[in-house]
Amino acid sequence: MRKMKLTALCAVLGGSLLCSSCIGSFSAWNRLKDWNMGIGHKAVNEIVFIAFHIIPVYEVAYLADVLVLNSIEFWSGSNPLADVGTDKVIQGENGEYLVRTNEDGYTITKMGETDRPLDLVYNEENRTWNAVAEGQTFELMTMNEDGSVTYKEQNGEKVTVMPR
Repeated sequence: MRKMKLTALCAVLGGSLLCSSCIGSFSAWNRLKDWNMGIGHKAVNEIVFIAFHIIPVYEVAYLADVLVLNSIEFWSGSNPLADVGTDKVIQGENGEYLVRTNEDGYTITKMGETDRPLDLVYNEENRTWNAVAEGQTFELMTMNEDGSVTYKEQNGEKVTVMPR
């Protein structure tokens, strides 16, 4: 009886991997790796790396990504560990910008100019990225079914490219 339960469990887990057909973003494992890389000195990173393999922290994070998080991301279309609501300061050519992650895109505000934000919004139904500023919406690009991207150049001509 126990052997049959174990076989059934292995079949279900194996099927979940085969049926998801999604590589996924591996957000839990990548966050853990990024945290370790941000600790500082290379020797400390290596010690933490080895310790996290002895105590199977990396393995558990990877398994959680493979079996749960990537499957949720595939079937729901959203990453359960997405950084919605987080802010990052980015240095641009014309100063610093605050980038806030939203559920459907990003809000970009130049530091010191909080009254003129730019929203980059993904419209899932139309598969388009749009810029929204001062009450006006402009379509930036369309994500096509075949993986290509269509965008308009400054002269209005539509161009379709296939990302590498």
